[in-house]
Amino acid sequence: MMRERPFSAACERNKAPILRELQALLPMPATVLEIGSGSGQHGVHFCSMLADLVWHASDRAENLEGIRAWVSQAALPNLKGPHRLDLMQDPWPDIPIDAVFSANTAHIMHWDAVERMFAGVGRQLSAGGLFLLYGPFSRHGRHNSDSNLAFHRQLQQQDPGMGLRDLDELQALARSCDLALLEVREMPANNRLIVFRRF
Repeated sequence: MMRERPFSAACERNKAPILRELQALLPMPATVLEIGSGSGQHGVHFCSMLADLVWHASDRAENLEGIRAWVSQAALPNLKGPHRLDLMQDPWPDIPIDAVFSANTAHIMHWDAVERMFAGVGRQLSAGGLFLLYGPFSRHGRHNSDSNLAFHRQLQQQDPGMGLRDLDELQALARSCDLALLEVREMPANNRLIVFRRF
């Protein structure tokens, strides 16, 4: 018997704003790999709204069962996976993709995992492919809200390896992985969508 589907309130809140950005940024048809799919809600929502979008969910092994519950119940032909992908040890899915998407992951990863994520994106994408990274980020060493600063401090108290990433550091990392910062889109609740393009 399949387990009850996990539920993320954050995914429920941000799925509509993110969908609008995907519609604006992705030329359709498009095939996207999601890193760190979590509950699986994003893929279900996006694929239900965009028939020309093929979405590959992925996550670490312990989250796959919950994602499968969402994928199975949705029964959408354009929603694939989930693929097992632990950035520190697993090979990336061998699938042709046009873009990579990841939401609310960089601040809970240690920096070496963030580096591996960017390196993998640089390898997987062909020229012109997009990497869309969503979440809370600082910029030029400054947080864009008191709540984000408090969240950063909370994460670092929990684990010094976690914390909000700075856009300047991410941009430098991206360049080393053949990715160029295209734009930064401000999102609700003091989040940002960072858009990189493979060159």
